Amino acid sequence: MQERPSERMDEGWQPRLPQSPGCRYRHLAEEERPRSEAPCPVQGEVQRSRRRVKGGREVLWGPGRGGREPGARPGRGRDRGPDQWWEEAAAPDSDAWTAEPRLPALAAPAARAMPSYTVTVATGSQWFAGTDDYIYLSLLGSAGCSEKHLLDKPFYNDFERGAVDSYDVTVDEELGEIQLVKIEKRKYWLHDDWYLKYITLKTPQGDYIEFPCYRWITGDGEVVLRDGRAKLARDDQIHILKQHRRKELETRQKQYRWMEWSPGFPLSIDAKCHKDLPRDIQFDSEKGVDFVLNYSKAMENLFINRFMHMFQSSWNDFADFEKIFVKISNTISERVMNHWQEDLMFGYQFLNGCNPVLIRRCTELPEKFPVTTEMVECSLERQLSLEQEVQQGNIFIVDFELLDGIDANKTDPCTLQFLAAPICLLYKNLANKIVPIAIQLSQIPGDENPIFLPSDAKYDWLLAKIWVRSSDFHVHQTITHLLRTHLVSEVFGIAMYRQLPAVHPIFKLLVAHVRYTIAINTKAREQLICECGLFDKANATGGGGHVQMVQRAMKDLTYASLCFPEAIKARGMESKEDIPYYFYRDDGLLVWEAIRMFTAEVVGIYYESDQVVEEDPELQDFVNDVYVYGMRGRKSSGRASGTSLDTAPPKSAAQAQPPPLQGVLPSGPSGVGAGRPGTGWGRAPGSPGTGPQPAGGSALGFPKSVKSREQLSEYLTVVIFTASAQHAAVNFGQYDWCSWIPNAPPTMRAPPPTAKGVVTIEQIVDTLPDRGRSCWHLGAVWALSQFQENELFLGMYPEEHFIEKPVKAAMARFRKNLEAIVSVIAERNKKKQLPYYYLSPDRIPNSVAI
Repeated sequence: MQERPSERMDEGWQPRLPQSPGCRYRHLAEEERPRSEAPCPVQGEVQRSRRRVKGGREVLWGPGRGGREPGARPGRGRDRGPDQWWEEAAAPDSDAWTAEPRLPALAAPAARAMPSYTVTVATGSQWFAGTDDYIYLSLLGSAGCSEKHLLDKPFYNDFERGAVDSYDVTVDEELGEIQLVKIEKRKYWLHDDWYLKYITLKTPQGDYIEFPCYRWITGDGEVVLRDGRAKLARDDQIHILKQHRRKELETRQKQYRWMEWSPGFPLSIDAKCHKDLPRDIQFDSEKGVDFVLNYSKAMENLFINRFMHMFQSSWNDFADFEKIFVKISNTISERVMNHWQEDLMFGYQFLNGCNPVLIRRCTELPEKFPVTTEMVECSLERQLSLEQEVQQGNIFIVDFELLDGIDANKTDPCTLQFLAAPICLLYKNLANKIVPIAIQLSQIPGDENPIFLPSDAKYDWLLAKIWVRSSDFHVHQTITHLLRTHLVSEVFGIAMYRQLPAVHPIFKLLVAHVRYTIAINTKAREQLICECGLFDKANATGGGGHVQMVQRAMKDLTYASLCFPEAIKARGMESKEDIPYYFYRDDGLLVWEAIRMFTAEVVGIYYESDQVVEEDPELQDFVNDVYVYGMRGRKSSGRASGTSLDTAPPKSAAQAQPPPLQGVLPSGPSGVGAGRPGTGWGRAPGSPGTGPQPAGGSALGFPKSVKSREQLSEYLTVVIFTASAQHAAVNFGQYDWCSWIPNAPPTMRAPPPTAKGVVTIEQIVDTLPDRGRSCWHLGAVWALSQFQENELFLGMYPEEHFIEKPVKAAMARFRKNLEAIVSVIAERNKKKQLPYYYLSPDRIPNSVAI
């Protein structure tokens, strides 16, 4: 960027017509240069030709910016007035500039006071957010429309990264109430994208109007902005505003198209690679660089480059794994390394590890798992039979039936890889700790499928537990993490962009919670889960097994399973007294309720009745888009069988258990707070009803429509919780729990044992991943567990899409509630050797972005 002339006077710069507002500065030595210089890039700027020759005389075109002569900038002539023309005698031998005004042929009319607006333009602070292109502004008011004005200040580099620039715009006549602001970007030399944060308009009457944008303007693009007040479709009675709303959605629906990436998957964005995405949802440069650097940093910090290509090379023993582990160890991962063989650590991970969503209370022993009291008698501490322990609620089960029959990875012909579908029975001992008491490694009982017990030989029992941990890793990565957070959040994001205009309050509420989600999923389809991607390189479910798993798991992807309190209750894990160390449940309920209180407040501000919700066509289209396209209209995507949308709703899960938030979160305004009645969606069948159940939707599917404020609040809570808290709970602990390879093997190189008493330590080490796959796995879980440098955590809304004070007050209360939760979790963790912090709000990013 060139310095301003005033800063260069001591270096030989001379003013031209200093008494004129349109003066120009020029260095004395410039006479020796050619009259027209070829443009060339200098430090990111483009030098422009300083003069244009017209009829033997040099013509200077009105004030430019950045201290550059603007004469070479095309298109400026149509926006200049008579007072901007200056003509200079060509005097190559002269040491000074001389100029004379070029007067118009006709005298100008008498001056009169014209309305003047002050326009403030904020440019984004991310990399390459600024622009050198021409920026034009037009104002559309209730009484008229202004001409197109070039926003340009003399001797100033406008629209730089992070800049806030102000301009005075004078119009010929009163425009009335400003309804729309149009921004146009036109090419100057080379196109560069521009990120516009917002525009603030000061009217001639002294009022300030905010126009949020937070979008990229690319090429010769333009954007038409409305003021920041959120409006439902029914609030727009003016034709031009209705038309603007409709055209915005028409444009978005062309940009955000549904696509089937693989049969049976939720639909995703129609883009083959990241660069095909709309610019507004792409990673900015900082985010993209960070994503790539995470993998490089992992390899550098781990010092594992020498192992990366050592496929088929086994480790010598368990201690040998430390060669790739100790370089970036932390408290939890070190404790895992030291205690991973213990039954207490094994059981604890089903409650508070990175996949705490599979364990459920066992109400009846399955026939395919013929465990008897005699087998487990030495593990039962209450002197009861196994059946009695089941009746008292002390037995829990984890069944990996989903993995039964899934094809193992065959992409490397030199390495055989294997999967298992184990069943694990767990017991709550007298200390209320969960420990394993029986493991069967496949679904069909038989002589070659023994039930392994803690009383068996040490390595028999250890290898059985390793197989369970490996199976847990596969279900976690593909189902709990990929499907149930990444792909589901993408569905919500695409539907939002397709059906909700930027002025809609629900768009303003949700846009922060889908930030980068579509982009990260597109990159995953490009690099991770695609053919020859990272899944193929390191995981036993690579080569197509992960695709089969998602296809199977879709039948269990229910709306009720995304409602956190209901998901906990459906697994019989809701009681704090019975299961006191389930921190995932405890913290998740706190965060869920805080989000629900916040969404209820926002819904109450814009929807004064259930009827307004039901009659909002854009909202209903959003919900329907999720059901019909994102979830494919599947009848298996909702409630438990037998629950009809036309029947009375059962009691909510929050009512069916002690209020989890009492004493932690305050009640919100207008009765918003803990203990609020449920919405009647997705409850367990057979529960008593409390009111009319709305119609609209299949008997088992995601809702096709929402009929009440309560339902809308819950729906929005599902969207936000899934994208923020649920993803944080299952993503950011991956290095903690999976970096010690024997605790979470990404692949197994020998089949499950079919007999007892034959397992050796050498056999276990040869079954675990080789050196190369171990390194790929470790690099991946390290990178996936890192926050971004500029991470936005739950409750942070730096993009001010809302301008109304009631919503800002609701946001402040939301943050206050989240801070209270942070304090509660921090106080509890002080007393824990294994702290649980994944659901602490100060560690929960707003969206799925890694």
